[in-house]
Amino acid sequence: MNTNAKSCGEALVRLLEAYGVDCVFGIPGTHTLELYRGLETSPIRHILPRHEQGAAFMADGYARSTGKPGVCFLITGPGVTNAATGMAQAYSDSQPMLVISSTSSVGTMGKGWGEVHELNSQTDVTRPFTAFSETVRTPADVPGLIARAFGVFRSERPRPVHIEIPIDVFGIPVDGDWPVFPPPALPVPNTQALAAAAALLARAERPAILLGGGALNTGAAVTALAEMLAAPVLPTVAANGVMPDSHPLCLGPRYWARPAMDLIEAADVVLALGTELSINEGCTPRPIAFPGKLIRVDIDPRKLVDRVPADVAIWADATEAAQALAAAVTGQASDARLAEVAQQVAEVRTASDAGLTALQHKHMAVTDILQACLPPDTIFATDMTQIVYTTRGTMGFDRPRRMLNPKGYGTLGYGLPAAIGAKVANPETTVVAIAGDSGVMYTVQELATATEEAIGIILVIWNNRSLAEIRDGFIGLGVKPIGTNPYTPDFATMARSMGWDAAEVGSAADLRDALAAAQDSGAATMIIVDEDGDYGGA
Repeated sequence: MNTNAKSCGEALVRLLEAYGVDCVFGIPGTHTLELYRGLETSPIRHILPRHEQGAAFMADGYARSTGKPGVCFLITGPGVTNAATGMAQAYSDSQPMLVISSTSSVGTMGKGWGEVHELNSQTDVTRPFTAFSETVRTPADVPGLIARAFGVFRSERPRPVHIEIPIDVFGIPVDGDWPVFPPPALPVPNTQALAAAAALLARAERPAILLGGGALNTGAAVTALAEMLAAPVLPTVAANGVMPDSHPLCLGPRYWARPAMDLIEAADVVLALGTELSINEGCTPRPIAFPGKLIRVDIDPRKLVDRVPADVAIWADATEAAQALAAAVTGQASDARLAEVAQQVAEVRTASDAGLTALQHKHMAVTDILQACLPPDTIFATDMTQIVYTTRGTMGFDRPRRMLNPKGYGTLGYGLPAAIGAKVANPETTVVAIAGDSGVMYTVQELATATEEAIGIILVIWNNRSLAEIRDGFIGLGVKPIGTNPYTPDFATMARSMGWDAAEVGSAADLRDALAAAQDSGAATMIIVDEDGDYGGA
C-alpha cells in the first residue's frame, strides 16, 4: 500500500475541507468509525447532538444563517430516519444540507438478511426530501457525487443531498487527493424576457415587489428598483431584512395581513423574486391574487409555470435578474409619488398591526423588548409556537438571515438546535431561540449539546402550559380539546441541571434584567416567559 494512501473515509473528510466545510453535526456509531478516522487530524469541528433530528436542525440553522451547506454525519438506519424530519424541513425551505451516512456493506445491501440498522433502501426513504440521494459503490464514486452536491448548493435551488457509503467502502485505501470541481454557473436572465419585464415595470402605474427566500442577496438592487418605481416591497418571512425593514417602502413580512395583501393585489404589475408564492405565506387558504401583470423570477423553472403562472417568466438567479432589471428600468419616480406610496405603506403597517388580538399584542410586546435589548444583528431561530406565529410577521430586520423560521414544513423542536447551529456558524453574533413550552420538549436534550460545546445562546420559552393553538382550534370547531394540556416541567431546574443559567420572568422589567444578565455572562441562558405576565403592549 502506498504510504501516502488514505482510507476512503479520510479522503472524504479531506475533500470536504477543500470544499470549505468547517463543521459537521453527527453522532458516531459502529458503522461510521472509519469515516470519523478522517476527523482525527482535520480542522473540521465536530458537534455532538443528542439526537440525529437535532443534528439535521443544527445543520439547517448553520445553513440558513450563512448560505453555506450544513453537513451531517449519520449512521445507517435509525440515524438516517431520525434525521428525516430535519432534512424534510430543509427541503421545504430550500436550505443546503449535505448528509453523509453509512449503509450496509456492499454484499448485504437490499438482501434483507437482518443486518444491524438494515433498511431495505435508505435512498428510497430520503429521495422525496432531497435534491438527490445516491449510493457510493466504490471510492471512485465519491468525488463526482460531492461535486454534484455542491453544484446543487451553489447553482440550483439549494436542497438537502444524501450520499450513503457502505461500511466496508469507508476503509478502502485511496491514493492522493480527490479534485475539487467548480460548480456550474448560475442561470442568467434571457435578454428578451428581461426586456419585456423592464418594459412592464417602466409603464406600471402601481407596481409592487414580492421577495422570497431565493432573493436573499438582492437587497441593493431591490432597494434601487423600489425607489425608481415607487413600489411597495413585501418580503416573505424567509426574505425578512433583504430590503431594510426601516425603509419607508418596505411593508415588512406581513403576508398574513389583509391590508398588505390588498395593497399588493391592487398593483398593476408585480415583480416576484425568488418566491414560490405559497398559500402558507398568506392569511387565507388561497394564493395571493394577481389581477394585473405578474413577472416571476426563479432559479427553479418549475416555479414559473405552476399554480401561479407568470405573464413574464425569467429563469435565473434572483440576484442576477434584480441587478439587470435595476439597470434596464428607466425613469425615476417623483418625490411626491415616493411620499404617497411611503404613506400608504405606513398606513398598511399600522392597520395590519392594529388588527391583532390582545394576546398577539402581548406577543409583540415581548419581542419588542427582545429587539430593543439585544444587538441589531441578533439572529432569532424560532419554533412553531403562538408567539412566533404572531411575531414572525411583525419583527423587522435591516439585514437578511436574522429570522430562521421553519415555516414551510412547520416542524416542532426546530428553534433550540437551529440556534445552536447558527451560533456555531456565527460565534460573535448573539443568537436567540424562541420556543413554546410544548415544542421545546421535542429537542430539549440539545441543552446538553450547548453546554458541552460552550455555545452561549439564549433560549426564550413562551410558557402557556398547553398546546394553546391546537386547544383553540378544537374549541373553534366545537370539539372537546383532547391532548392539549401536557405536563409542564420545571424548566428552570431542568436548565440548571444541564449546565445552563435560567430565569423565570413575569414582567417587562424582569425580561429586560434577564436579557442583560445573559449578555453579560455570555453563558447559555434559558428565560421562561410566563404568558400571564405583564409585558406592556396594546
